[in-house]
Order: sequence, then C-alpha cells, then structure tokens
Amino acid sequence: MSEITSKRIEKIIYVVRGQKVMVDADLAELYGVETKYLNRQVKRNGQRFPSEFMFQLSKEEVKDLRCQFVTFKESIKGRKYLPFVFNEYGIAMLSGVLNSEQAISVNIGIVKTFIRLRKYLESDELLVDRVEQLEKGTDKLFRIVFEKLDNVENKVPLLRKGRNKIGLK
Repeated sequence: MSEITSKRIEKIIYVVRGQKVMVDADLAELYGVETKYLNRQVKRNGQRFPSEFMFQLSKEEVKDLRCQFVTFKESIKGRKYLPFVFNEYGIAMLSGVLNSEQAISVNIGIVKTFIRLRKYLESDELLVDRVEQLEKGTDKLFRIVFEKLDNVENKVPLLRKGRNKIGLK
C-alpha cells in the first residue's frame, strides 16, 4: 500500500446529497481489504451504520459522478451492485468493525482530512460574509454618488442651441 496522504484522501472525497462522502471501494483500498469484505462487515454491524452515516448511491448519482470524476470511474469499475458511500461519521465507525492497526491509522488520516476541509469551508464562509458586508456598504455609497450626480445635473444649465460645439466637423 502506498503512503496515505491528505492530498490522496481529498481526491476521493465526493459531495453527494449535500454531504462529503467516500466510496466503499476507495475506503477498502485504503484499508487494504476487498470491497466485499468491507461491505460484509458493515452489514454484520448494521446497527453502527444508520442512514445518517452511510447510504447506497442511486443509478443517477453513479452516472453523475462517473461523468464528473475520473477517480470515481476507477473506484466503481466492474461492479455488480451500486456502491455504498460513507460520510465522516460512518468512516469513524469503520475502524471499529474492521479492527486492524491499518484501519485505525487510515481512519485517523481521513478524520484529520475532514477536519481540515471543514476549517477551509469555515474560512470561505467568513470571506463570503465579509464580501457581502462590503457590497452592502458600496451599494449605499453608489446610491449617494448617483443622487449627488442627479442633483448636479439638474442644476447645470442646458447647452444653448446657438452655441458652436467643440470638435471636428
């Protein structure tokens, strides 16, 4: 197994149904087990995996992800069944059901990656809020400027018809 880095993990995190998730086949590869073994362990321990932690993709979701991501195409190649995906909480539960040193270390890396992504999103939200506040302030300023221009325009006398215009004829 090659070294598991945050960059590698980030490449196999997808957004489905508004959640950041990982596909069972990608997780199985990271844990060093077969996908069918991972799914069998999940089914045996079903009480640990409520629908808020994992779900099975629909045909439409698979098709959509297949079109968007090359890495997703690789993770579902040659499958008979629709893949399961796990969110951050489901992934945390996997280390308990797989119960190996590799599963524990992989889970730590994945959870750290999810935490880092959450911090990025929070900083982006703060940036969006600041831009919105700036826009509100500039809207007020532009309104004031346009009102002043309207007042100036009303006070300036119109050009007299008999006057010569400046410029080339």
